[in-house]
Amino acid sequence: MVRLFIPHDLAPGAELALDPGQSRYLVAVMRLGVGDDVHLFNGRDGEWRATISAVTKRAVAVRAAASTRPQAMGPDLDLVVALVKRARLETIVEKACELGVRRVQPVVTERTNAERTRVERLTAIATEAAEQTGRLDVPAILEPVKLEKLIGGWEAGRRLLFCDEAGDAEPILEALKDETVGPWAILIGPEGGFSPSERRALRALDYATPASLGPRILRADTAAITALALWQAALGDWRASATGP
Repeated sequence: MVRLFIPHDLAPGAELALDPGQSRYLVAVMRLGVGDDVHLFNGRDGEWRATISAVTKRAVAVRAAASTRPQAMGPDLDLVVALVKRARLETIVEKACELGVRRVQPVVTERTNAERTRVERLTAIATEAAEQTGRLDVPAILEPVKLEKLIGGWEAGRRLLFCDEAGDAEPILEALKDETVGPWAILIGPEGGFSPSERRALRALDYATPASLGPRILRADTAAITALALWQAALGDWRASATGP
């Protein structure tokens, strides 16, 4: 069943016009027409079955029929990642969505080799990943900020898993074994690593837990995927009894 993310409210009988890209996808790629069903979600109202009610040159219209799943959220987990090359950052965003992240916050560090990214492009990648993986929400992709500014305005109560490539931190599962479920963020550095001053500042934070990702140097995309998977296994919704807040 085709799944599409839409911004509109979902309710029984609601008539909704899809955007041009979604309309072309349904008609030209999936070869669907009037009477065919799709599934819709908006991050608020759960998932709904809808029927294509009209196909015109400008847009496809659908009519919401019935709820198929109530709204549910995964764990309150952010991914904070230093800007890296475009292709690797796009991979990170896609996999972060698949692994249940709620927000992706790009940051600029002392050794970051890029200061800009196309947030709208990353949002489109996250949306497509959410549609394909069965999520009922799309993670927010935030505008890049400097690491020092982010730390200076850190959200009270949110823990930070600091993936420290220096090699003197505990292995990640050991570092997390006595931690508790709640709002968390995972910090992944740039390809050149954190500077000594950044490491000292991060180590001094009372809300930060430094952790090692093993004896080998990992690229940023590999590090992000590894850290997210292990956090999910330790504290997230991969656990049998876990429920998203």
